[in-house]
Amino acid sequence: MANVVVVGAQWGDEGKGKLVDWLSERADVICRFQGGHNAGHTLVVGGQVYKLHALPSGVVRGGKLSVIGNGVVLDPWHLVKEIETVRAQGIEITPETLMVAENTPLILPFHGELDRARESQNAVAKIGTTGRGIGPAYEDKVGRRVIRVADLGDDATLELRVDRALVHHNALRAGLGLEPIDRDALLADLRAIAPEILKYAAPVWKVLNEKRRAGKRILFEGAQGSLLDIDFGTYPFVTSSNVIAGQAATGTGIGPGGIDFVLGIVKAYTTRVGEGPFPTELHDDIGRRLSEVGREVGTTTGRSRRVGWFDACLVRQTCVTSGVDGIALTKLDVLDGIEELMICTAYELDGKRLDYLPTAADQQARVTPVYESMPGWSGSTAGARSWAELPAEAIKYVRRIEELIECPVALLSTSPERDDTILVRDPFAD
Repeated sequence: MANVVVVGAQWGDEGKGKLVDWLSERADVICRFQGGHNAGHTLVVGGQVYKLHALPSGVVRGGKLSVIGNGVVLDPWHLVKEIETVRAQGIEITPETLMVAENTPLILPFHGELDRARESQNAVAKIGTTGRGIGPAYEDKVGRRVIRVADLGDDATLELRVDRALVHHNALRAGLGLEPIDRDALLADLRAIAPEILKYAAPVWKVLNEKRRAGKRILFEGAQGSLLDIDFGTYPFVTSSNVIAGQAATGTGIGPGGIDFVLGIVKAYTTRVGEGPFPTELHDDIGRRLSEVGREVGTTTGRSRRVGWFDACLVRQTCVTSGVDGIALTKLDVLDGIEELMICTAYELDGKRLDYLPTAADQQARVTPVYESMPGWSGSTAGARSWAELPAEAIKYVRRIEELIECPVALLSTSPERDDTILVRDPFAD
């Protein structure tokens, strides 16, 4: 039985939520392995819309185990609120269906305050964070002063962890003109939320490896996109964690040998939220059309996404860094009716042609895309569930993308609905 990792292969918002939900029917366990509640997945199931931020997308399917791995940073109050919201939509969540790794770091209120204060006072270059404390929580994890889920179970340990964190944060807050953290109030809040979180706590690394040995199928779900990876993204306009597929191993404890297939989710065009380079960005009528038809508004932030043509250089690059075995191409239907489509096949920089996005920030900002033109199609791809239902020009567009990114299409998504999906290669069959 194959275990599958799903990663975004652009700047996020590629449609991972729907594809993970669709794949989860074939899986026994669905596991989040990085990120925080700054990422949002929208699922449309039978006309019901679910917006998930911390919970794995598999929670909307009955009879599955959903797991939050240690590579995630978790806001406990947000998790409880999200569970309540999903329950109100008819989805039951219990310790039998949801598990949180005991070594998962917690996002505390002062992390969000620090995040927002630094971004608002940054006169040099804003990163475009969501202000939810994800970055500061990851900083504390690396600085060995974060509070983890297991710490909620012992009051003496909890006080020790809080005191260590406050030594650092109160000094930072003084420099930013913020009031010191109320230690007693924070401890009281943590003690109050502890029972709600601890009932889901478990040694995830052990459980996942037992599931693997028992032949269960595990689906690993990433957040954001590979171009926001802290190491391989468009730094510094990136998230605070590793997003590429290798993080599925360290973010859960499964070990790299437990990954059998990597599925990269790719939009048929390109979008990005926030600041940073975007070589194929459009500011014309086509860009506005893609934005409107694609409903390009961030699930978490509500911010309008920047929109551009498909960038084969970027996707080819992320397919390499994540070891992608096949892609799921989404939102093909948004291109319906556009007479001429453009695909970025290379960049030009200072008179030289490049087949990848350089690492240096100044070079990333100065590259210009080299485009290849392809005819669009007048027919509709929306809701198609087989190749036979696609216009010939749409199939040619998909095949050309495969050639340029040097990676085959495994799945094709033609609408937000769960079943409007064309299966070319079943990742779980490998």
